[in-house]
Amino acid sequence: MKVAVLALDGVFDSGISALLDVLHTANALRDQLDGAPPPFDIRTVGVRRRVRTGLGHRIDTEPATTAHDAGLLVLPALMERRPAALVEAVASDAHRPVRRLLAGARERGTPLASSCTGTFLLAESGVLDGLRATTSWWLAPVFRDRYRRVTLEESRMVTTSDGVTTAGAAFSHLDLALAVVGMRSPALADLVRHYLVVDDRASQAAYVIPSAMARHDPLVAAFEQWVRARIREPLSVADAARDLGVSERTLQRTTARTLGCTPVRLVQDLRLEQAEHLMRTTGLPLTAVARRVGYEGPGPLRALLRRRRGTG
Repeated sequence: MKVAVLALDGVFDSGISALLDVLHTANALRDQLDGAPPPFDIRTVGVRRRVRTGLGHRIDTEPATTAHDAGLLVLPALMERRPAALVEAVASDAHRPVRRLLAGARERGTPLASSCTGTFLLAESGVLDGLRATTSWWLAPVFRDRYRRVTLEESRMVTTSDGVTTAGAAFSHLDLALAVVGMRSPALADLVRHYLVVDDRASQAAYVIPSAMARHDPLVAAFEQWVRARIREPLSVADAARDLGVSERTLQRTTARTLGCTPVRLVQDLRLEQAEHLMRTTGLPLTAVARRVGYEGPGPLRALLRRRRGTG
C-alpha cells in the first residue's frame, strides 16, 4: 500500500512525525507476525519541493503528482492555534493548490485522512460535504459554524466516512496512524500500539473543557456561567432562559448551533467536569460528590460517568 503524507509549510511537527513514526514502526515490526501484510510504501509529498514545519524544520518532499496512484493520502495538521487565523489560512490563495489536490484525489477515489486542524483543509476543499468527520474538540464550534454540510462528531477520536478518515486534536495523529495500520492488519496495529505504549482511546470526551467551547458564543458563555453559579441546585432551562433575557427556544437553538448539543447536555457536561475535579482533588465519597454537583444520589452521576467516559 502506497501512503502519501502531504507536507505543507507550517505543518505541525509532532503530527507529521507521529504519522511517519507509526507507519515506519509498522514496517519494522511486521515480520513478527504470521502472515504479515506487505510493507507500506511511505512517501512524503508536497506542492513545493521543500517546506518548513511550524517550528522551522526543513522537509524535502517528492512532487505531489507522485500521490496520484497512492492507496491513501494523509494530510497532517497545520500549526495554527487561532481559530480565525486557521479559517483564513485554509481559505487563502496560498492553499488553493492544496485544495485542488485534495479535491482531485477525492474525485479519483483515493482514500483520504487527516487530523486536528488538517480537517479544516479537507472541509474547505469540499471533500467532507455530506460526510461525518472529527476535528479538535476545541475547534468544533468554529468547524460546525463554517462547514454546515459536514456532520461533526467531535467527541470521537477517529471517524471514517465513505473513504475519508479524520481524527481529533493534535496528538490523535497517533490514533489516526494506528487506524491506518489497522485497516491493513489489526494485529499489526495492536503490536505497534504496545511497542510505542499508546493507549486505545476511542473518544475525546474525557479531554473536553466545556467552558472553552462555550466562549465561542456570548449567549452560550453566559449560560455556562449561569449553570456554574448554581451547580448544586436543581436547574431548569426555562429559568436560565428567563434570567438571560432570551426565549427557551433561542437558548436551545444557539446551544445546538455552537456546541452541537442541548442545554441539558451542557449542564450534564459541566456537572461531570466538576465531579471529576472533586474526585481527583478530594477524598469525598461519590455520594457527597454527587450532591455537590446537583444530584441527590450517586446513581445518576455513576451512570453518566460510565456512559460518557467509559469508567465506573
